[in-house]
Amino acid sequence: MGGTSPCASCKLLRRRCAKDCIFAPYFPSDDPHKFAIVHKVFGASNVSKMLQELPIHQRGDAVSSLVYEANARVRDPVYGCVGAISYLQNQVSQLQMQLAVAQAEILCIQMQHEPTMPTHHQIDHHDHEKSLFLHDTLNSIPQYFNFGNSSNVIQDPLKRESLWT
Repeated sequence: MGGTSPCASCKLLRRRCAKDCIFAPYFPSDDPHKFAIVHKVFGASNVSKMLQELPIHQRGDAVSSLVYEANARVRDPVYGCVGAISYLQNQVSQLQMQLAVAQAEILCIQMQHEPTMPTHHQIDHHDHEKSLFLHDTLNSIPQYFNFGNSSNVIQDPLKRESLWT
């Protein structure tokens, strides 16, 4: 870094920041928390080795990933990023269930507001498809209400702060 202040890693490690410091481009002195958390989880030596093994153009992305994983590990020491991914997958499943319920309700309302109920022989292909969709949707809904989650990851609803800081 030369005549300016040392990078966050050199500051934390209390060493002189060399001109070719591998950490300096990725851990600026004005953001000391970024290196502190990565150092706490991975260790400076391991981070240095990881960065040295990567081409320069990939190091920025690697540091972003390390910071993300370190933050996730501090929040959830057991599951880390996997816990965050599992939480998001559960949210997607819940939203899919809500969408299926809403689609079934719309279909029920549409079928109730048709002018006359056709006889069995008068049901056209479109109505038959609607009936099959409604039947399949309504039969799939109970599985979403099964509270025995197959995932081993337990999410704390109070841990809703940003996972990406």
